[in-house]
Amino acid sequence: MTSSPSYELYAFWRTSATYRVRVALNLKGLSAQEHYIDLDAGEQRGEAFLKINPLGAIPALVVPGAPPLTQSLAILEYLDETTPTPPLLPSDALGRARVRSIAAGLAADTHPLVVPRVKKYLTTKGGFDDAAWRAWQINWFSTGLQALEQRLATEGATGAYCHGHAITMADILLMSIVAVMRMFKISVDDTPVIDRIVALCETHDAFAKAAPFRQVGAPGA
Repeated sequence: MTSSPSYELYAFWRTSATYRVRVALNLKGLSAQEHYIDLDAGEQRGEAFLKINPLGAIPALVVPGAPPLTQSLAILEYLDETTPTPPLLPSDALGRARVRSIAAGLAADTHPLVVPRVKKYLTTKGGFDDAAWRAWQINWFSTGLQALEQRLATEGATGAYCHGHAITMADILLMSIVAVMRMFKISVDDTPVIDRIVALCETHDAFAKAAPFRQVGAPGA
């Protein structure tokens, strides 16, 4: 296994975006020294971390001699370009575009609607109580996964995984959404293709080792 102790990862146990980076590192046989940023305690808004990411969001990956890398999709692309085996993107241009499309749909159209800062705004300024927030979560998780299910069920490039027969960035993003849904005890019905892909991904150690409840800071960890 390739060791990369020079990487530093600013992380929190339950975030979907940090999960993605952990899976990618595991798949690539890479390691990173983790720095725990307690989102519940507001450490992401502290002066020290804002120097790393002015947006106050995690993950952030520090590579020696370079500014910190932020945004999970950008970090996944960096890891894929610098450690190309196993690849997280297909070899053909159309395949890469499809995988990026699936990944971006989950990372940009679904996940941002259910993050803590959105909850904070809706519950403090938007008049949401707990029931309204849960209904909001269910609506947007369902919208995102049902749209993906339709794509996976009808597009010929779907294979054992979201694209073909090897794990790609699309599968990492799918599993990151599923991981956070499980923490919220939310499920989406009538997604048989997604359910099959999730079950297959769960047989791989790279996903199991990245599971939120196995990380430092998780309840019972």
